This record gives sequence, C-alpha cells and structure tokens, in this order.
Amino acid sequence: MLEKNHEYIRYVLPKGRSFNELKQKDATLLMNYINSEARDSLNGHTPFELSQLLLDKELHKQLHLKAIKPDDVTLMPALLR
Repeated sequence: MLEKNHEYIRYVLPKGRSFNELKQKDATLLMNYINSEARDSLNGHTPFELSQLLLDKELHKQLHLKAIKPDDVTLMPALLR
C-alpha cells in the first residue's frame, strides 16, 4: 500500500517539486484525499473506511482524519494550491 500512496503523492506533488513549503494542514489534506481513494486491494473500499473499523474514533479526531466524498477526490497539483 505504501507504493500506491507514493504514487498518489506524486500525482499532487510531481517529482521536482519541493516538499519544503508544505505545512501540516497541507499534509493532512493530502492524507485525507489519498485515504479516501477506493483501492482494488481493499475490495473497492478506502483506507479511511478500513481505519474506521480498526482505529479509535478519538484517534481520528486527534489526527483530523476525515473522509472525502468519492466525487470530490482529486489527486492533482491543484489540490494544494
């Protein structure tokens, strides 16, 4: 799954673009979008859906984890502009 996450990160932050300017809110936004992308390896479910089954709700709150509606998931550079 890490390989796929890296691929998704590069959709938004293409090779050559610096990560130095990223703020925590940017990383959290990117994480929420990536984890809201359905995966074949999860039988069409999202990592976020799986995390709801396995992790404490308080952890979701503390890490600002939230689902993005499927139609709103966009993994392009414009996400962080």
